[in-house]
Amino acid sequence: MAIIEHSTVHCQNQNQNQNQNQSQNGSIQETHEVTVVMVPLPAQGHLNQLLHLSRLISSYDIPVHYVGTASHNRQAKVRVHGWDPLATSNFHFHEFSIPSYETPPPNPNAPTKSPTQLIPAFNASIKLREPVYALLQQLSGTTRRLVVIYDDLMPYVIQDVGLILNAEAYCFQSISAFTVYAFVWEQEGKPGISEPELLKPLEDLPTLESCFPQELMDFVKLQHDNKPITSGSLFNTCRAIEGPYLDLLAKSGITDSDKQWAIGPFNPVEMNEQKNSMKRHYCLDWLDKQAPNSVIFISFGSTTSISDEEAEEIAIGLDKSGQKFIWVLRDADKGDVFQGEDRRAQLPEGFAERTEGRGIVVRDWAPQLEILGHSSTGGFMSHCGWNSCIESISMGVPVAAWPMHSDQPRNAILLEKVLKVGLIIRDWSKQNELVTSITVENAVRRLMDSAEGEEMRQRASELSKAVKGSVMEGGVSRLEMDSFIAHIRR
Repeated sequence: MAIIEHSTVHCQNQNQNQNQNQSQNGSIQETHEVTVVMVPLPAQGHLNQLLHLSRLISSYDIPVHYVGTASHNRQAKVRVHGWDPLATSNFHFHEFSIPSYETPPPNPNAPTKSPTQLIPAFNASIKLREPVYALLQQLSGTTRRLVVIYDDLMPYVIQDVGLILNAEAYCFQSISAFTVYAFVWEQEGKPGISEPELLKPLEDLPTLESCFPQELMDFVKLQHDNKPITSGSLFNTCRAIEGPYLDLLAKSGITDSDKQWAIGPFNPVEMNEQKNSMKRHYCLDWLDKQAPNSVIFISFGSTTSISDEEAEEIAIGLDKSGQKFIWVLRDADKGDVFQGEDRRAQLPEGFAERTEGRGIVVRDWAPQLEILGHSSTGGFMSHCGWNSCIESISMGVPVAAWPMHSDQPRNAILLEKVLKVGLIIRDWSKQNELVTSITVENAVRRLMDSAEGEEMRQRASELSKAVKGSVMEGGVSRLEMDSFIAHIRR
C-alpha cells in the first residue's frame, strides 16, 4: 500500500483508455493468478473511493478493471487527486452503454437537500448487469480467481456472479463503520452496549426517514434484495479512526461472511507539491502566501446545491468573521456532469470587493485533497460526506459540520461526539430552518480563532499522524491491506 507520488491528472481523449491487455478484436489474452473488477455507484463520492482503492490494489501487481459508463469513467478520471490513473499499466477502464436517462438539474430550493436529480442515473445503472456479467465471464477464463468488489449500492448489477465458478464478491461499504453499525444497531432493536462512550453517540442518531428520500430508499431496497453471496466487506477507514465500531461490526455478522478489512484511507495521505506546474490550481498559489492554519475551506460536496438565500447568509457570516477562506460555490452534479450548463449561486453585492485578498470563491471543480493537505488550511466547513471526512482526518483538519442528507448527519456525530475533531453548524433537528449568518460567523470564529478550535486542531493533527502511520510499512491499515491481498491470492 505504497503512497503514490503526486501527479497532475491530464484529461485525455477516451480513445486513449483502451485496455492494454486486449487484442484488437476485444478478447482478453493475458492470464493472471488474480484479477479484480471494481463496480462503483455512478456518483462522485463512490466513483472516487473505488478509484483510489483500484490504485492501492494495482500497486500489488494485480490487474484491476474499473467498469461504468463512458461519462462516469471520464468523471472519475478528470476529478481524481494525487495520482494519474492513466499512468498505471495494470489498471483498465471498461465503458459500457446503457439506455439514455434524464439528467435534470439540481433544485437548490427543494425542501430537502437529497440529490434526487441523480436518481435517474442510479436507476439506469441497473442496465449494466448484462454487459458487466459478460465481462466477468470473459475475465474468468484468464485468471485463477476473479475478485469482484462492488459498491454496497450496486449489488443488483453483479447478482449473477455466483454463476461463475472461480469468482467471489466483496462488498465495499462506502460509508463510515460508525454509520454502518448504526444501521445494524437500529435493525436489531437497539441492543445495549457495555461501553457507555460508544452507546451515547448512537442515542443521538437522527431518524433514517429524515436523512433519505423515499426514491433513494426504494433504490437501496432493490439493491439489497438482489445481493449475491458475499465473501467479506471492505471499509475506507482504519482502526485509528473507528476501531471500536469495527469491533462491534465484526461481532454483529452483517454479511454472509465474518471477514472484514479496514484498509483506509484510500486517498493519498501525503501531497508532494509541484508548485511550478502549469496544471496547479490557482487557489493553491494563493494558499502559499497565507500563514499556517489561517484559512477555512468551505465546500459542500458534489451532491448539494445551496440556494441564493443560503449563499447570502454564508457570505455575510464569512465577511463578518474576518477570517481568510476558500469557498467552493458550485452547483451539485447532474446524472451526467458533462451535459448542460451549471447554475451560479448569487452573492451579495460588494462581497467580492469587501473580501478581496482575504478570500477566494471557486466556481469550478477544486482540488479538495490538495487544499486540505496545505499547511495554510486550518479548518473545513463541510457537508460531512465520507470522502470529505476521511480526507480531512487524513490531513489533520478539524471540521465545522453542515450535514445535508443521507449518511452525513451521522458522520457529523462521529466527528463531533466520538473523534472530537468537529463542531456542528447545522443542527439536524432544525434541518428545515435557514442557517443564519450569525450562526456561520460564530462557527467560523470558534473553529479558526478560539482555544476550542485550537484544541480540535491539535486532536485532528494527532489523529492524522496515527492515520498516516497506519498506511506505512507495519501500520495497521497496511497490514489489513496485506491481509486482504493474501486472502484473494490464497
